[in-house]
Amino acid sequence: MQTPTLRDVADAAGVHPATASRALNPGTRGLVNADTARRVMKVAETLGYRPNPIARGLKTAKSGTIGLVLPDLTNPMFPPIVRGIEAILEAAGYSGLIVNTDNDPHRERVHIETLRSRQVEGFIIATARLEHPLLEQLQREGVQMVMVNRRPEGLDLPSITPDDAVGVELSVRHLAELGHRRIVHLAGPDNTSTGVARARAFRNAVRDLGLEHDPALVASCSHWSEEAGAEALRGMLDAGTDFTAVVAGNDLIALGCYDVFAERGLQCPGDVSVVGFNDMPFLDKLRPPLTTVSVPHQQIGAEAARLLLEAIADPSRPARSVLLPLTLKVRGSTAPPAA
Repeated sequence: MQTPTLRDVADAAGVHPATASRALNPGTRGLVNADTARRVMKVAETLGYRPNPIARGLKTAKSGTIGLVLPDLTNPMFPPIVRGIEAILEAAGYSGLIVNTDNDPHRERVHIETLRSRQVEGFIIATARLEHPLLEQLQREGVQMVMVNRRPEGLDLPSITPDDAVGVELSVRHLAELGHRRIVHLAGPDNTSTGVARARAFRNAVRDLGLEHDPALVASCSHWSEEAGAEALRGMLDAGTDFTAVVAGNDLIALGCYDVFAERGLQCPGDVSVVGFNDMPFLDKLRPPLTTVSVPHQQIGAEAARLLLEAIADPSRPARSVLLPLTLKVRGSTAPPAA
């Protein structure tokens, strides 16, 4: 049985093939009379017609696809970002192709080149590294990109990020108001923009609130992971560092603290209070539930998709960056320090 073509659909619906094409494309459907569009879609469904995006891309130089480049798909913060991206892309007639780089520069380069060979119209990239030669190259070549959640230094690209400085300040202020004076910061990796930004915000908050500023109270984790958080906290405890609270670079690092508390027989928040960052799912089910900075990840994804669609529609448009406000979710992992 021969596969139905666009002309078959147009003939059966009694319209020109160009009209049928517009009716079947969500991005151009509004250009067609509503009754005509419904008739064309019904005929296409009856005939079993499926658009050929490759053929359409060759004809129009538009593939209707966007590359989503993620550094760690196992990190629970990324699925809601992807959901937000997909919601906006789908409404605009686009789809996303997701790749996971594992923070490996070679893997990232290979994946991006593969996506470019598939004629993606742009990229939404969540890079973790401060220095990023590949992004500099892509920018020189005119590739449309939006940075999501993180932003490398020295690149004038559209970006959508949470207001990390405010989030960290909320965390430190909350602990200070409870009476904590010596607060540890388990920072993200110091070769990532987010790790550096949150560590800087922590130092500023400690200074502004008049708390004890001791370099021994800050440690950089090797990864944004539970294991790295546990390793950093063990180092603090083994060094005999005196503290009553922890501001973790993210929720996974905070979970590593919970692991060490169980190992060392420490009570949270009785012995040590902990604040995370991101508000991952199920944190309220922990014992104790984790106090954390809530980040609107789905909104971040949606705004990133909107920024990219704007850039695709008008490549000459100046790069626009958006900072999203954050809130602190106070739960059971924070309390006044023991007397």
